[in-house]
Amino acid sequence: MKPGGIGIVYLVGAGPGDIGLFTLRGMELLKQAQVVVYDGLANPGLLRHAPAGAELICADKHRRAQRPQRITQDEINAILLAKAREGKRVVRLKGGDPFIFGRGGEEAEILAAAGIPFEVVPGVSSFYSVPAYAGIPVTHRDYNSSVTVVTGHEQSASTNPVDWPALAKTPGTLVILMGLKSISRTTSRLLENGRPPETPVAVISQGTTKTQRTVTGTLSTIAALVAQSQLPLPALIVIGDVVQLEKKLGWKKS
Repeated sequence: MKPGGIGIVYLVGAGPGDIGLFTLRGMELLKQAQVVVYDGLANPGLLRHAPAGAELICADKHRRAQRPQRITQDEINAILLAKAREGKRVVRLKGGDPFIFGRGGEEAEILAAAGIPFEVVPGVSSFYSVPAYAGIPVTHRDYNSSVTVVTGHEQSASTNPVDWPALAKTPGTLVILMGLKSISRTTSRLLENGRPPETPVAVISQGTTKTQRTVTGTLSTIAALVAQSQLPLPALIVIGDVVQLEKKLGWKKS
């Protein structure tokens, strides 16, 4: 960018964890970045591909990284605007896909309102890639014809809460992102609203990485099994008959 000109922000999906799943477009932009604003969920190994002089800014909102305090979304927005106004090429490196429960849409709105050029680079989403690494296809014509993806991390005063009663009656595979801490409440809601207690469930921790772990059970047993296993975050929950395929198709060994 010319000195004094407006820069550009690239909202780049970092994928689910395995660096091999990072996109070619993402790598191209990362190697040209002047500023990298990265999530705690983004594989830190990706930062080695940034130019030596690039400014690296941790934007971890959940204290996963070594920082004195977590950063807020408002602070992240302010950083993106400030760096772009300095004329910088900014890569906003977000875990998974920026537009799937990644608040990328909100960041894009802020940039658009400020007249800052931006580009969205989709990433491989955890909702299908993490189950795939555990040997669970989220779709299979012998088991289901639909997939529903929801967040398990709801705002307490959300204007769009997850409709658990409706989900309990929705056929097909249910994938819950960021739902490990609330798994007891989630399974109880589904059971109370008619989901069969014998429904297969898998919880996959740190998916696609070398430390990936999978715990399987049923809707009535999984919360207790997860508590015993002490699975670390991040973790993803898969509910549905396709979970039965994990025993047959689980190709990735820890």
